[in-house]
Amino acid sequence: MYGNLSVQQNPAAEAHVQSDQRAKQARQLIVTVLYLGLVTLLVTLLLPQPIAAQNKIIGVYTFPATPLQTFQNVLFPESIANDHKILLGAAGSDLWHCPNDAPSEFWMITDRGPNGQIKVDGKNRRTFWVPEFNPVILRVKTEGNAIRILEVIPIVGQSGKPVTGMPNIQGYDETPYDYTGQKQLSFNANGLDTEGLVRTLTGDFWVAEEYSPSLLHLDRTGKVLKRYIPEGVKLSGTDYPVAAVLPVIYGKRKINRGFEGLALSGDQKTLYAVLQSPLWNPDKTVGDASRNTRVIVFDIQSEKMTAEYVYRFEPAKEFEANPKTSPDEMKLSGVAFLNPTTLLVLERTDLVARLYSVDLSKATDILNTKWDDAKITPSLEALEDPATAEVRVLPKSLVLDLKQFDEMPDKIEGVAVVDRNTVAVSNDNDFDSEESQYDAEGNNLGKGKKSFILVISLGKPLPLP
Repeated sequence: MYGNLSVQQNPAAEAHVQSDQRAKQARQLIVTVLYLGLVTLLVTLLLPQPIAAQNKIIGVYTFPATPLQTFQNVLFPESIANDHKILLGAAGSDLWHCPNDAPSEFWMITDRGPNGQIKVDGKNRRTFWVPEFNPVILRVKTEGNAIRILEVIPIVGQSGKPVTGMPNIQGYDETPYDYTGQKQLSFNANGLDTEGLVRTLTGDFWVAEEYSPSLLHLDRTGKVLKRYIPEGVKLSGTDYPVAAVLPVIYGKRKINRGFEGLALSGDQKTLYAVLQSPLWNPDKTVGDASRNTRVIVFDIQSEKMTAEYVYRFEPAKEFEANPKTSPDEMKLSGVAFLNPTTLLVLERTDLVARLYSVDLSKATDILNTKWDDAKITPSLEALEDPATAEVRVLPKSLVLDLKQFDEMPDKIEGVAVVDRNTVAVSNDNDFDSEESQYDAEGNNLGKGKKSFILVISLGKPLPLP
């Protein structure tokens, strides 16, 4: 009687069983995924990891200790009678590496010579320890831990006589005094405060200097072929041709803060010069507080400026991480060409230096605009934010913070590109005489500051062509 009995399935119970099975499968899947993830993580941690390339110093080279009198009297016999025991220095005012140079060879340039300041009757006087000093260009080689001088090229006028480093124009430049600050010295129209340097593939030189400020073209022997100054600067009686082709507003340069760095384009047709500090425009108070300095572009063939850009300094207190750092301590000191739209610039105080890349193609060209007119109010230098006046400053990206290196000396001024992975920098030791302290015999009491070239391997390659 029970043979035909059929058992009825409970739909709810069956669904519950299926749900439990799916949940179990899901839990197993999660466990499997977690297990595989843990295994992958452990393998990743145990395997050697690639290390990101880092910036590192690969060479530190020291300038030779050569008495200034001994050095110059070989070039110009009996030109220096007393060097006050000062050594040749300040050769790191700029650094240049030609594309066809050996990796260990560079060109350097001194500034105007040993100088300082002494306060007399409550006012600073510009002193010159050795007014007979003449700026020179040096070809050097780095080897071991030293800098070896291969060639010396003194800068001379058309007559072959030294130009000296003395100020040019009374009332425009600082009045020069002897090392004691008591005896006034003579101005010299030929004098140059040389700072920036490039050498062309044909062997001639271009130099940037601070007095006028000006650009100079020199032949391969160091003879000045022409000096390019701002319109309105009354420079006469020179031992070389002078052309007033730069905008008149550059005559408002801050004293001792003219053109500081110089770069040459890859096609050898264009120069780029950086103004060390904002112009005193309209006056010293505005200029010293400003964050806006200028970068000029100069066409070699036409002998004219073809563009002008605004470079905006970092806030001074943040740059040095020091609440006492003032805006007028910020400076542009070096510049190098990377590609037709990009320059490498050296922004610094005496204690901190950084390399930035700047993009010319994304900045406003202000040449021949109202910003070159000193009568415009507010001036470019007075603008808190140039963007409010529709001026796009040069956008910049940090390439290298030199403060990260313990070996880095103060007052880095020169920068040169060796290749896309290597740069070199140099310092200006001011002939170790800027303190203007001397003993009873009138000899310099320096602090032993030396001149260096430091070669740095970059973690990230530069955007060279």
